[in-house]
Amino acid sequence: MKRIILFILFITISLTSCAKSKSAPAVKTEPAPAAQPAETEQVKYDPEIEKLNRVLMSMSDRCKEAIPNGDPAEFLADLKKVLEIEKAFPKDDLSLYYLIDKTHKVSATYEPTHLRKLVQNDDYIINKTTLSLREDAADALAEMGRAAKKDGVTLDVSSTYRSYETQERTFNYWVSVDGLEEAERESARPGTSQHQLGAAVDFGNIEDSYALTEGCKWLNAHAEEYGWSLSFPQGYEDVTGYRWECWHFRYIGVEACRFQKKWFSDIQQFMFEFIDAWKNMD
Repeated sequence: MKRIILFILFITISLTSCAKSKSAPAVKTEPAPAAQPAETEQVKYDPEIEKLNRVLMSMSDRCKEAIPNGDPAEFLADLKKVLEIEKAFPKDDLSLYYLIDKTHKVSATYEPTHLRKLVQNDDYIINKTTLSLREDAADALAEMGRAAKKDGVTLDVSSTYRSYETQERTFNYWVSVDGLEEAERESARPGTSQHQLGAAVDFGNIEDSYALTEGCKWLNAHAEEYGWSLSFPQGYEDVTGYRWECWHFRYIGVEACRFQKKWFSDIQQFMFEFIDAWKNMD
């Protein structure tokens, strides 16, 4: 808890010193001619720093613990880079930064507007003929697959976009196999799956043993370089709502991956919760 307290304390002190300037800048008056000269001090109120403090204070304790001590101005500069890149995303679809989890959903009718069917190719293996991704995610997957091949690793893609109806069938299947409580840990209810966004990929055999493969080791070392982020890391089930899934990666873009790693302990959920709170904070 110490690191985030230091970060927020820095902001709080700044805000305390400028509290009087919310209506007007606090400026010392000029001394009388006979008095000893004194420095003129003007405290500048920064609304973005104040907003950052409010957003951070609204986050969960676990998220606060994940954020390292640092310069608020540097944090905001990095945030602006991420949000600036978002402006280039397709305007007729959901953002790659869209927060979707057990409490943030999409409708039963939502389908990505720019889906591309995946076909057999020289960049990676597909394990089904019914796979598709958003075009931006598909391009990034191909680039990553080529890079992996240069390192002697061939990535195998097992699951990508799923419609609301497909996710409903998937969830109900796991309920029938494992029961509701266990299914909730490993399968998303329809409308809450990253797969419905068309930007998530399950690699390999979709089992814990995938972590021991060269493909998974390569992804853990290099996926972020191509904009892919592990969605459900080990030890964060209380945060993500799902147990560890070493095979599940979501395309979010290179800059967002850097932002996530630098400021959110490389936990995707924390970063998206922050971005969502930032956008919705008055």
